[in-house]
Order: sequence, then structure tokens, then C-alpha cells
Amino acid sequence: MNSRVDVAVMIGTGVPQSMQASGNRVCWVVLVDGERRGTAFASRAEALECQAAWLAQLGRCSAA
Repeated sequence: MNSRVDVAVMIGTGVPQSMQASGNRVCWVVLVDGERRGTAFASRAEALECQAAWLAQLGRCSAA
């Protein structure tokens, strides 16, 4: 079975309190088969790096 690895954006109250306290109103998270994995990221680039790591771990080269 192939797992799906996505990057999703969270806005407003979906952003963790620690990030909101720093002034962030948006963050990105990695979802594996629809479940959040790991931490929230302040930049999309960081989340894409994490996505690539998950894909490598799952034996796939790049995002769909």
C-alpha cells in the first residue's frame, strides 16, 4: 500500500499557541495518510523538506 504524504496549511486558531505567541497566524504541517506527523512549521519550505524526508523513508523519491 502506498502512503499519501501531503503538506497542509493551518490558519488562525489551528496554529499552535506557541507559534501564535510569536505572531505567526499561519503554519504548515505534514500529513501521512491524512494524519498529522511531527511539528508545525513556520515556513512551507521547511514542511516540504519534512515531506521529502517522509517520502524517502517510505521509499519514494518525490511528491505527487
